[in-house]
Amino acid sequence: MAARWLTPQERKAWVRLVALIELLPSTFDAELRGKANLVYFEYYVLAILSEAENRTLRMSTLAAMVNSTLPRLSHAVRRLEQRGLVERTPCEQDGRSTNAHLTEQGWQLVKEAAPDHVDHVRRTIFDVLSPEQVNQLSDISAALLGALPQTQGNPESMGAQALANTATRNPSPSR
Repeated sequence: MAARWLTPQERKAWVRLVALIELLPSTFDAELRGKANLVYFEYYVLAILSEAENRTLRMSTLAAMVNSTLPRLSHAVRRLEQRGLVERTPCEQDGRSTNAHLTEQGWQLVKEAAPDHVDHVRRTIFDVLSPEQVNQLSDISAALLGALPQTQGNPESMGAQALANTATRNPSPSR
């Protein structure tokens, strides 16, 4: 079978997508490291826990929601645990599972970091796009996520909705 080479327009889009994939995470890492002494993935874990009932999730559920393998999540949670931001406890419903719980100190850090982080997201992404482009970005992202084997055709299965919830509202004090 002959290779289906990219057209010039596809190549241009591909090169720009790769640049975003490479540059965007370090932009968010730098911002969060400076403001909250966290890398983006650690913030993401804390943000997802902050939205969970009782600020607690099974590690396996949390891994799926933050688009991570369990080993990668375990390393991040260990670092967060050492800082007193998260604690791991046995799951009461299933003794084989472990829960991650956002501590009060972790909750305070999320509340402090969230406004600056959302402002950075807005300045970096949404302020440079028109409302139509924001809709296109959402549609394109959903289509690309849906094509990944990890999502099994469902882009919402990888925590995209969970993160959308954390980025669109203030941290909820009721949880």
